[in-house]
Amino acid sequence: MPSEGRCWETLKALRSSDKGRLCYYRDWLLRREEGLRLWQEEQERKVQALSEMASEQLKRFDEWKELKQHKEFQDLREVMEKSSREALGHQEKLKAEHRHRAKILNLKLREAEQQRVKQAEQERLRKEEGQIRLRALYALQEEMLQLSQQLDASEQHKALLKVDLAAFQTRGNQLCSLISGIIRASSESSYPTAESQAEAERALREMRDLLMNLGQEITRACEDKRRQDEEEAQVKLQEAQMQQGPEAHKEPPAPSQGPGGKQNEDLQVKVQDITMQWYQQLQDASMQCVLTFEGLTNSKDSQAKKIKMDLQKAATIPVSQISTIAGSKLKEIFDKIHSLLSGKPVQSGGRSVSVTLNPQGLDFVQYKLAEKFVKQGEEEVASHHEAAFPIAVVASGIWELHPRVGDLILAHLHKKCPYSVPFYPTFKEGMALEDYQRMLGYQVKDSKVEQQDNFLKRMSGMIRLYAAIIQLRWPYGNRQEIHPHGLNHGWRWLAQILNMEPLSDVTATLLFDFLEVCGNALMKQYQVQFWKMLILIKEDYFPRIEAITSSGQMGSFIRLKQFLEKCLQHKDIPVPKGFLTSSFWRS
Repeated sequence: MPSEGRCWETLKALRSSDKGRLCYYRDWLLRREEGLRLWQEEQERKVQALSEMASEQLKRFDEWKELKQHKEFQDLREVMEKSSREALGHQEKLKAEHRHRAKILNLKLREAEQQRVKQAEQERLRKEEGQIRLRALYALQEEMLQLSQQLDASEQHKALLKVDLAAFQTRGNQLCSLISGIIRASSESSYPTAESQAEAERALREMRDLLMNLGQEITRACEDKRRQDEEEAQVKLQEAQMQQGPEAHKEPPAPSQGPGGKQNEDLQVKVQDITMQWYQQLQDASMQCVLTFEGLTNSKDSQAKKIKMDLQKAATIPVSQISTIAGSKLKEIFDKIHSLLSGKPVQSGGRSVSVTLNPQGLDFVQYKLAEKFVKQGEEEVASHHEAAFPIAVVASGIWELHPRVGDLILAHLHKKCPYSVPFYPTFKEGMALEDYQRMLGYQVKDSKVEQQDNFLKRMSGMIRLYAAIIQLRWPYGNRQEIHPHGLNHGWRWLAQILNMEPLSDVTATLLFDFLEVCGNALMKQYQVQFWKMLILIKEDYFPRIEAITSSGQMGSFIRLKQFLEKCLQHKDIPVPKGFLTSSFWRS
């Protein structure tokens, strides 16, 4: 396109020569200028559009770049947070491992301390038992020497005897030497064992039998000589004496004479003096308690009678409600009994009752409550063995807070079941047979003695209740306090039972019930000593029981034997059925 200067020069050159062409050319220039202007504007618009587009693209690029930077920053922060979390997790894991190791170390230290204390306690018990056995051996030796002196004193009757006195004396000397050897061997090995004591006791029993047989021979020889002397003088008197002889020399009923009147001369039912003193103290305390509230029981006043009836219901009804119920319900019953004994008013039969209503009310409630606990053992536990544990745990808790109730429970238990002492009542001359049968624990109504099965069932229930009480503590009580009548009394009972000659049917039944209920607790408490006790029962006591058990009474003996053999075989005594677990108290 020609430049604008050249166009105007061309226009000037034409101006003078051709005006028409000039006008045309000028119009063409104007149109050309207008087109150029429009083209420039178009180009400017395009440049403006391109500029705006470039600006927008730059903005998008900046936004994309900013987004990329933000994303990278976010990724970096997530990586850092993840690293931080992993570091914290690793740190927490290290802390947890440290706490776990510290806990294990503490447990090991505590177990080691408990083991040390347990070993020290076992050593102390072993020494105490050893000292007791040693004293018992010395007592046995003393009695053996006394019997030996009596044996030597029978030398004056040698001329009368038809038997060889030297044989008796030789055997007596052998038995004395046997006990001396046992004591000497025990002194060398620090303390005597239960087997040594049992061997010494067997030797002493043989010595007693030896002296008794010799005494019978001497008595028989003296009687023969007396009859021979009198035969020559008075024949009639001799005949009368021969008729009266058996009556005049008949022994009084043996202590072990049972309700059926059958005598067993082999049984020795001597109980330790300290045990009898304890038994008598409890019975005296029970009698004194009865005398204390005698005014309330014998009162003719209607108001006093009403108070007595309300107090008796308030004391006995809660005990009757105890069974294998939930722990929360059991706590309500315990709190109600505790409140009553503490002098607080309780609801009974729709009325408010308190021991403060009468000066003798507390003594009356304590006596009736203890009586009811024992009666539950005699009836409820006898029929449902599992009921022993909830009844026992309430009784144990009440015993801990109110010791007098515990003493009265023992007094009632000993009176109804003398074998829980253990104590075998003796038959005294002039005593009515029915009274003696009641002393043995039999129920006598209208001169009729209860059946043996029912008697054993009641005794079993009470022994099971006693065995449960000595191992259970009220879970909401003060755990720092010791059990008011704990497992050490169960160990004492078991040891004394084994030191006494067994009774047919009774001993086997009660031993089984006792071991089934608290054998597991005794095993955990006394461990090796307890297993030695079981082995002693199997090896030494079973033959004694079997020797006095008739064929019709072998059931209880076989049951005990099978139970003990199974425990010794598995080296474990199972937890008794119905034992209260932690889940019981959460229910």
